[in-house]
Amino acid sequence: MSAESRRPSPAVAAGRIAWTIATLVVVQAVVCGVSAVPAVLVWHQAAAASEPDSVLRWMLFSIAIVPSYVLFALCLTIVSPFAMRLLRWYTPPDAALRIADLDWELMRWVRFGASIHLVRIIAGTLFKGTPIWTFYLRLNGARLGKRVYVNSLAVSDYNLIVCGDDVVIGGSVHLSGHTVEGGVVKTARVRLGSHVTIGLGSVVEIGVEIGSHAQVGALSFVPKFAKLEGGRVYAGAPAVPLET
Repeated sequence: MSAESRRPSPAVAAGRIAWTIATLVVVQAVVCGVSAVPAVLVWHQAAAASEPDSVLRWMLFSIAIVPSYVLFALCLTIVSPFAMRLLRWYTPPDAALRIADLDWELMRWVRFGASIHLVRIIAGTLFKGTPIWTFYLRLNGARLGKRVYVNSLAVSDYNLIVCGDDVVIGGSVHLSGHTVEGGVVKTARVRLGSHVTIGLGSVVEIGVEIGSHAQVGALSFVPKFAKLEGGRVYAGAPAVPLET
């Protein structure tokens, strides 16, 4: 079957796009609504504990702003991955999806990407680099070992990430399980061995495998499907082993 024959008609394409947007909006409204329930209960209790328009009520409301937001963000890191698993929204492994085809596998990936981006905005700035963020990534399908710390919000396609123990992904690291080439979304797993460190601002592309005890220096570029031996220090664009 030719590429042109797989391309949907304009009416079908518009229908798929509309359905994707509508379901995304509905699901995220439900996810955020459920996540907000504990915070709403906090405000309800604050209102019940004080008289209307009293100084005490306004003091309680002011004090509750930050804790209720943190509570909402924390709940979101649990509710959102549960919804992703229930709906089977994820990044398909080892796939090549033509954007022009607008098939349902691509649409699921789009909704997954939009959903995790929402959590990044609301909760990521609070929890990145902490065990809470690592736990969130695991709930989304990332296979992470012990003591893995991800201090970057430019990490995506969580279910395609595999890490050993004691891995540190530094701030502003771009690590992704997908790339777009010539109108085709291509995906592959990224595998990091134990005791691997990815330096600040580095880019790690799809299909990369980095051996245990390796270090990638700051602002380095690891091209797609590269295999870096363990126990060495790499830097540059592309990343090459440094002489010892």
